[in-house]
Amino acid sequence: MKPLADLPPYIYGTTRLGHDDVPREQQASMARTAIDAGLWLHTSRQYDHALEVLGAAFAEDPGRVPPVIVKLGGGTAEDVRATIAENSEPLGISSIDIGQLSGVGAFADDMATGGPILADLQRIKEDGLVGRFVLEVFPWTSDAPIQALRAGHLDGLIDGYIFYLNPLQRFASNELWDELLAQDKAIISMRTVAGAPVHDLRDVPGAAWKPYLQERAVEVAPIFERSGVASWAEFCMRFAHSTPQVVSTVGSASREENLRELLACSQALEPLPQDIVSELFALQRRWSDETDIHAEDWSM
Repeated sequence: MKPLADLPPYIYGTTRLGHDDVPREQQASMARTAIDAGLWLHTSRQYDHALEVLGAAFAEDPGRVPPVIVKLGGGTAEDVRATIAENSEPLGISSIDIGQLSGVGAFADDMATGGPILADLQRIKEDGLVGRFVLEVFPWTSDAPIQALRAGHLDGLIDGYIFYLNPLQRFASNELWDELLAQDKAIISMRTVAGAPVHDLRDVPGAAWKPYLQERAVEVAPIFERSGVASWAEFCMRFAHSTPQVVSTVGSASREENLRELLACSQALEPLPQDIVSELFALQRRWSDETDIHAEDWSM
């Protein structure tokens, strides 16, 4: 079986599940709704108290704990082990199904050279703390994965690659994107709907948290309108799955109706028309060269 081929087309991202601006009962209800729907979950210690919300929901029915993807950071294997404990204890689980690594620090250096951290991370899998690893990439961390992929240093360690991928964002550099497709690597896309409907990002003050998103929404809105697709959520879900290497997309929601819409859009998926996809891909290649690869770390 191809790595990550068992993932569902949509994974519930818990980014907002633990936010203080979301009422606690609503948080608990959203967690139960996601579990009842049989969804996989994507979570992190960084997401306020999302782990505690999920841990309480898991404890209600320990026999129905869903698979989880957890952000583990990077740097060193010791950092990863510590972060596994930091996340798994509130969740009440002993093993993480998929650990999301970040290619930074000494880990980035060893990716490029085949250094000892790679073997240390492999031992974490062998110890049963993590089932599989995926590597999170950004425009500013794309160089080391390119070198590692070409040298084969990540073979057997990294099962797939995860990054923002939606009609307005593709957080892998053009060179890395091309390498992932050429090597037929499994990809998990994140931030399914780019944070808000495209017309809100274009027209509503403050909807786009950075100016570049508003500028891109101006270019993408006419493409979305011309597509004839009924909703932005459906358009984005179909966009993610228009690339054969994409096995799943992670999208967050703090309201049940939005979660159910994303779930409904993930059923019987069809790729977008090729002309629409090609037009969006052309924009993303330009945006990557003009903006993304020049961005300061964490500025996007």
